[in-house]
Amino acid sequence: MSLRTRFIGCGSYLPENIVTNQELAKSVDTSDEWITARTGIKRRHIAAEGEYTSDLARQAAVAALDSAGLKPNDLDLIIVGTTTPDEVFPATAVTLQGQLGLTGGAAFDIQAVCSGFIYGLSVADSMLRGGTAKTALVVGAETMSRILDWEDRSTCVLFGDGAGAVILRADNGADESNEAPGILSTHIHSDGNLRDLLYCAGGPSTTGNAGVLKMMGKDVYKHAVTNLANVVVEALEANQLNPEDIDWLVPHQANRRIIDSTVKKLGLAEDKVVMTIADHANTSAASIPLALDVAITDGRIKNGDLILMEAMGGGLTWGAAMVRW
Repeated sequence: MSLRTRFIGCGSYLPENIVTNQELAKSVDTSDEWITARTGIKRRHIAAEGEYTSDLARQAAVAALDSAGLKPNDLDLIIVGTTTPDEVFPATAVTLQGQLGLTGGAAFDIQAVCSGFIYGLSVADSMLRGGTAKTALVVGAETMSRILDWEDRSTCVLFGDGAGAVILRADNGADESNEAPGILSTHIHSDGNLRDLLYCAGGPSTTGNAGVLKMMGKDVYKHAVTNLANVVVEALEANQLNPEDIDWLVPHQANRRIIDSTVKKLGLAEDKVVMTIADHANTSAASIPLALDVAITDGRIKNGDLILMEAMGGGLTWGAAMVRW
């Protein structure tokens, strides 16, 4: 018997403003057919002027707290995965901590781009099981629209804004079997030699401004399919499980073709995949918790289900989490 980190709440938030493919086609050389065929995306949510990453994170956090039946002062750890922070400093997690009215505990950001939520889960799981914290809020929140070149059709059509959040708590004396609820394992990786495949061309010590997103799409696709398949196999082997044991795959919603290729390579059934990319586009670190909340809210994910989450982002970074809900 030992500590195991359990999910006790989940929530999400999407900005009200929706931009369809047809609307994008009015300002950039593209079409609904072109975007849909290559990505699976139909629309994306875009934050309003004056609506910041911390605002999206707060809405998702409040929803997650409500679902857990907790108050903000029940938290002693806040981790925000984001590549679009409000400011250079303080961390968006600290801003969120203040918005929630908290004065204690620890709050910090994790920058692993699209893998940020998985990295956040991994860090929170270690801290909770190690006794550093008791109740954690892990958020993936992004305003990707702020770092896009809206004249580059190869990137601007891919991304959207949003936030998702979960509440975690360590269960003392938990059953260690794969059948017991909680995080069974997390697996995180990176390869800085591939950083030029996907990056944001700016920063305080280089250009002095945030810059815009740059991506070598074909190379990113190739590495995504390989790395995601490998980390999924790693997670399965670590828990002595098979692909058919998975009830739900909740992948990073980057591209429909990447998800389909990963599913095919692993031999998973398509009806076991939670897919939200058509409505959300790629929301980077927010995409997994957003998709997770959709599937919990509509009743697909039930207590006892085995869930595999996986993501790859700029860095390159990638990772997976095996969870018994």
